[in-house]
Amino acid sequence: MTETGSAEVLRVTGQGAGRQATRLLHRAREARLVGEPSGVVPRAEIDASWDRVVRSGIDPDQSPESELLEADEIEHRRRSTALGELMPLLRTGLASIADAAQQIMVVTDAEGRVLWRQGNTGVLRRAHDICLEEGAAWAETATGTNAIGTALAARVPIQVHSAEHFIRALHGWTCAAAPVRDPRDGQLIGIVDISGPASTFHPATLALVDSVARLAEGEIRVRHLAEIERLRAVAAPILCRIGGRALAVDVHGRLAAVTGMPPVDRLPLPKSMRPGPVWLPSLGMCQVEPLPGGWLVQVDDVGTTSGAPRRVVLDLSRPRALAVHLTGPLGSVKQRLSPRHAELLYALAVHRQGRTASELARDIFGDATRTVTVRAEISRLRRHLAEVLAHRPYRFGDGVEVEVIQPEHGADLLPHSRAPVVAEARRAASTVVAEARRAARTT
Repeated sequence: MTETGSAEVLRVTGQGAGRQATRLLHRAREARLVGEPSGVVPRAEIDASWDRVVRSGIDPDQSPESELLEADEIEHRRRSTALGELMPLLRTGLASIADAAQQIMVVTDAEGRVLWRQGNTGVLRRAHDICLEEGAAWAETATGTNAIGTALAARVPIQVHSAEHFIRALHGWTCAAAPVRDPRDGQLIGIVDISGPASTFHPATLALVDSVARLAEGEIRVRHLAEIERLRAVAAPILCRIGGRALAVDVHGRLAAVTGMPPVDRLPLPKSMRPGPVWLPSLGMCQVEPLPGGWLVQVDDVGTTSGAPRRVVLDLSRPRALAVHLTGPLGSVKQRLSPRHAELLYALAVHRQGRTASELARDIFGDATRTVTVRAEISRLRRHLAEVLAHRPYRFGDGVEVEVIQPEHGADLLPHSRAPVVAEARRAASTVVAEARRAARTT
């Protein structure tokens, strides 16, 4: 299938287009790989994806294989996502159809890691050959243009067919994927995908996958409202008897009831929330008590800084268990970190004097212009670490003690990171080791 654009460019789509369009797509991609102009280009979504993949350095001849997550890490991620509760709905809405159509349903987390697969037995066996299995990485940066990774990158539903895949090993496949967002805050929580041999392509598959993804979002919303109503019924009589500022929130910090203060949509909570006195960045010192399905938070307006954390331990010793520990007079709070947030905190630990957004962009991406991304990630970090992170410039606050726990071998620091600030630390560690070995050989 081809379309003629206004600039006399032949736009090619691989969707059921036959051998001629497949040859044209191959020609378009080969031109892109060598940086030559071409009168043949893929449709806009694939064109943009190819650009991203070329910049990331993906080899079109590489294998789609990736290092699989360990079984316990897969199980942890399953328990940590709302998608786990939706699997019965997804199986009913997609898996049975996929099986009948000789395809498989694949569900990933927000990083593109496969958490569940189900569908046609024969296709599941074939999927093993391209590493489309539980624990595998299917982000664009790992596997090039594909429906899962490209839906993650573009945040829109997309179908990728045959030669539209960047890696040649995937040209025998067709896939359609749609993002699933948490309707409570709009955050992406995962991807729902149907994949199968290229011969199983059907133009209605994308609409089906997108409809089921929207159905999943609606189910999350319905369940959340029911949980909030139950919590409000318990909390309302308690709040009526309390003087001062107080609020009831669910385990994710979303508001159910409030008294003595303006309502908020969400109260950032530490992941290791516990009863008793707790320092919360947006409220200061609070007294916290458990409620069925949430927490009762009473604001202590006296001495609101006495329990503020003054020590930060950034634990980077295990790549799959990155964490930061905040320690103060009232004990310690642990927050798990994404690899990107670990990179940012490491950069701030290295540069205690502080970094501007452009300096951090250079530290993390090697590109000083990516300040928008840096500011967005720092904003997410400050939801839980505002009490120890300052800004203008970004830095750890004055008087905050910072310790970084590195791997046993410094060259193993954040091994999958491409951030220049991390890569430089690994190179320095490797140099020290090499010099020590040379010195040992000469003595």
